[in-house]
Amino acid sequence: MFDTKIAIVLRSDLQSWQKLNVTAFLSTGIAGQYPDIIGKPYRDRAGNVYNALSIQPVIVLSADEDNIATIHRRSLERGVTSSIFIEEMFSTGHDAANRAVFAEFAPEDARVVGIALRADKKTVDKITKGASMHR
Repeated sequence: MFDTKIAIVLRSDLQSWQKLNVTAFLSTGIAGQYPDIIGKPYRDRAGNVYNALSIQPVIVLSADEDNIATIHRRSLERGVTSSIFIEEMFSTGHDAANRAVFAEFAPEDARVVGIALRADKKTVDKITKGASMHR
C-alpha cells in the first residue's frame, strides 16, 4: 500500500516514560518533514471533531546503544534526513535548550536514544537492520 516506511528506533535501556516521550517528539519531526502523511480530522457519531492522524503506519523498534549508533550512521551515509533525540535532551526544558545541547555533539559522540525516519521500504530496512520489534 505504501512505497515508504516510517520507523522509530528507541534505545532499549530507556525507562518507559522516556520511550513514550522520545516517540512523541520523534513523531512530530516526521510529520513536520512530511506533512502529506497527515490525513483528515476524525469525526465521531455525535459530531465531535478530533485531530487528524498519520495515514501511514509507524513501526517502533528497539536497539541497544551500539546498534542505534550504527543506525544513525547508516541514515547519514544514505542521506536520509531523520529525527534524532539524544540523551542530553532529557535534561533540558524547551526547544531552544534542546537545540543548544544537540549542537554540542557530532554523530560520532552523540548518545542517541531515539531516531525516526521515513524513506522507501528497502532503505529503511537496510538502515534499521539489527533492531527488533519493540515490546
